Amino acid sequence: MDIFNSKYILSNKRFGWIDYDRGISIILVTYRHCFESIEKAGLDVTSYPFLEYINVFFFGFRMPLFFIASGIFISGSMRKHGMNTYAKNRVQGILYPMLVWGVIQISLQILFSAYTNSDVTPISYLHLLIYPRATGQFWYLNALFCVGIIYAVLKEKARFTVRHQLLLGLILYAICAYVNHLSLNIGFAIDICKYYLFFAIGDAISTRMLDEKTAKLFTSRKFILPLLVAFISIQYFFTKINMAAGSNYYIENHMPIFFLVVALVGCAISIAASFSLKKYQALPFLRVIGYNSVHIYCMQIIAMSISRILLTKVLGIQNVPLLALLILCGGLIIPMVFYNLCIRMNMWWMFTLKKPSEEIEFIRQQKLSTNTSNLQK
Repeated sequence: MDIFNSKYILSNKRFGWIDYDRGISIILVTYRHCFESIEKAGLDVTSYPFLEYINVFFFGFRMPLFFIASGIFISGSMRKHGMNTYAKNRVQGILYPMLVWGVIQISLQILFSAYTNSDVTPISYLHLLIYPRATGQFWYLNALFCVGIIYAVLKEKARFTVRHQLLLGLILYAICAYVNHLSLNIGFAIDICKYYLFFAIGDAISTRMLDEKTAKLFTSRKFILPLLVAFISIQYFFTKINMAAGSNYYIENHMPIFFLVVALVGCAISIAASFSLKKYQALPFLRVIGYNSVHIYCMQIIAMSISRILLTKVLGIQNVPLLALLILCGGLIIPMVFYNLCIRMNMWWMFTLKKPSEEIEFIRQQKLSTNTSNLQK
């Protein structure tokens, strides 16, 4: 049995580089959550400084990358389906799994508080909507949903052009920088202000990014080599400054212009890598991971907590680098396996309100083909 449904994903006619791009992003996000999980568990990460260096080095562009990737598809989706269907799809595929898995995760954290390193309380259920940063990773889905809906309404009802959206994004980004400077708490609005610009950038570059000719530019050595030098140089200073300040968020909160450069250059190198991977059909499993990025994001904290408890408490593994690798793998693989089990058991509603009919039909045809082959033998 294809427990990852990789045949369906790799035969899908989607833009493959987007899956690669999301695969890179979700691995980096999962690594950060893995590092935090080990650190909060009281394990000695200070003896392995390279683990923290990796965590900080790749910190700046992971989340902007998700918003740019999502913004790339908004205009095409609204042209094809209209705003109402677009909004419905956002509810079904983003808001719904956020609420389902947010409630599941918070409930498990409360129930097993003696075995986890979380400090959630019943008020955390409300925080999913009004202060998602307090719930851990679910702030991203909250912000992605809100940004997409606001952007679509302004585009459709207020007739905002891409230029208007970019200008609004810059204004909101400046507001975010001012709020961070004053250390104010404005709940879920802070992430809308911070990431609206990146969503607008995604829409602005969508025509070029969805043109196959763009792959030639992004896979050209004349483009990649200077970009790689710029990326390494910028990330070096980004890491050095943040680590000296003792906070991954120092540049993000106190040097917003530099953070914008870090984010855009990091996104560019990730997209270039994704085009190259697609061109040479390399590391296909990375594309499978990217396809499952939302499923992984929803479940990864649960999956990594289970992995960490089993590895440390049951198997007695205490080697931190080995734990980091195994917990990272658990945070990626367990959600993908669980999602595909849900699809096969007709429990797709655990992740979406929209039945994935094509995926279900593909699995049915695979089963039918396997059964026919077995009978012939």
